Amino acid sequence: MMQTLNPFPLLSLVPKTLLLGVLGVCLNSYAQMSHSNHSEKSAPTKPSATCQGAGLECANAATPFFAADGKLLLAWTANGVVSVAKSADLGKSFAPATTIAEHGKALDTGSDARPQIVSDSKGNVFLAYAFFKDSQWNAQINTARSSDGGNTFSAPQSLVQDGSSQRFPSVLMKADDSIFISWIDKRLVAAAKQKGVPRLGGSIAYSTSYDEGKTFQTEKFANESSCECCRIGASLDPKNQAVIAYRAIFPGGIRDQATQLITSKGTEPIRRVADDDWKTDACPHHGPSIAVSGSGKFHVAWFTQGTKRAGVFYANSSNQGISYSNPVRVGAEGVNVARPYLLAIDRQVWLVWKEFDGSASSVYLKHSQDDGVSWSEPKVLAKTTAYSDHPLLLRHDQTVYLSWLTRADGYQFIKVGHK
Repeated sequence: MMQTLNPFPLLSLVPKTLLLGVLGVCLNSYAQMSHSNHSEKSAPTKPSATCQGAGLECANAATPFFAADGKLLLAWTANGVVSVAKSADLGKSFAPATTIAEHGKALDTGSDARPQIVSDSKGNVFLAYAFFKDSQWNAQINTARSSDGGNTFSAPQSLVQDGSSQRFPSVLMKADDSIFISWIDKRLVAAAKQKGVPRLGGSIAYSTSYDEGKTFQTEKFANESSCECCRIGASLDPKNQAVIAYRAIFPGGIRDQATQLITSKGTEPIRRVADDDWKTDACPHHGPSIAVSGSGKFHVAWFTQGTKRAGVFYANSSNQGISYSNPVRVGAEGVNVARPYLLAIDRQVWLVWKEFDGSASSVYLKHSQDDGVSWSEPKVLAKTTAYSDHPLLLRHDQTVYLSWLTRADGYQFIKVGHK
């Protein structure tokens, strides 16, 4: 996303290695923690190795976005290749894909890693993804642009001019066609390591582009201490301001959820969503989701394995995160619940998540018509028995769709609601 960026003044140190052992613990811990206390059997977390192509049928993650002309843009990663294609019939069929980049096994395809794609009112398309620069999990975020509606793309370029590690980009297209991007940045960790000072986690960095992603403003930190391997949730409030949700590291090594409002003047204070008391030095690879409704209410859903609560939960805030409602469990207790995702239109809110019953993964939906005060009973939208990506929600005008990539049943794009 950022190409011509100036790094932070104190970020001139450019180490070439990270703590492989720590990240190894992260990956192993995720396999143990992501569904612990739920089921002895885990949902398939990796695509089958038998699918060798770069097409959508072999993809491990797919991200949709509606272009201004109503066509569905879809970016996906499959066997080390990043691709984009367009659909004129709501995902039933796609035009031939455009290959953006080929990174082979170096492409970041972790549980919370996915390509990001957005498009502005003029048909310009912006794409971001990450790949590993070395065998020690140092990553680089690349960006690519299209000025012809996604038919062709520029050669990928590095988002930031920094030699440490950047992962998990999260992108918003604002109403004024500016692009907001946030990501997990490890340059402070790298700088501390060079000084012999141990420092876990990463930092939440962000920037904005006002020229279709050609250049970005100097990047800034929203929070200097965050989990290093969980996706960032992002949404826009009624004033077209970015609101982010992420797993922060609080004093004592507690990794709980936080939200922040980012205005034209900078970042508002870090707000804790809930005191889950999850003390861990490992990586959950299970970031939160946030949606801001028309009233300005923050709606957040997240996964935790804290001592005070464990599972997937939902809470909301009517005062920009200063205080949150009591967390409410998503899904039944004792059920294997994961990957919540939220979307809001005016005062209506939709929440989807995955449940695994030991043999099949199902996507469930709840809907609120009163800004999260009350909710409909959960209902199953789709089910699959093999590997599946996270469920995502997408709006086009006043209609809401579920986007769900599955290996056995193909790409699912399902209408789930209407304002």
